[in-house]
Amino acid sequence: MRRQMLAALIFMLSCAVSCAAAWAQDCGSAPTQAAMNRCFASAYKKNDARLNALYNEIKGRLKNKADSGPLVASQRAWLAFRDAECRFSASATAGGSVQPAILASCLDGMTRDRIKTFEAYLRCEEGDLSCPVPRAP
Repeated sequence: MRRQMLAALIFMLSCAVSCAAAWAQDCGSAPTQAAMNRCFASAYKKNDARLNALYNEIKGRLKNKADSGPLVASQRAWLAFRDAECRFSASATAGGSVQPAILASCLDGMTRDRIKTFEAYLRCEEGDLSCPVPRAP
């Protein structure tokens, strides 16, 4: 019982910020842990698809392979970091039924942050030298 309470507390604390979108979908009031896990996984899957679409849009705006090289390298490094960070974040609940929800909510939260970064790249002001992505023609 004590371990379950500790797992629930860890889940609530780790999820407080990064779960906002999934909570908005009402994942927190799912009737079972399995339903909650599916809800968080669904939210992550949706945002991962959005991130991939933005990545491809950015890559399409870059003129050639040399221009897209730094994007590809940074995205690969970011994915490795995100996945490792979320595995670590969820490690306290290893083997528990809540672990998939914690892992998915972490992946979703970090993915939503990356989406914001990509969206900012896509709407840079003309002449912004700090923006690596050219404006759409």
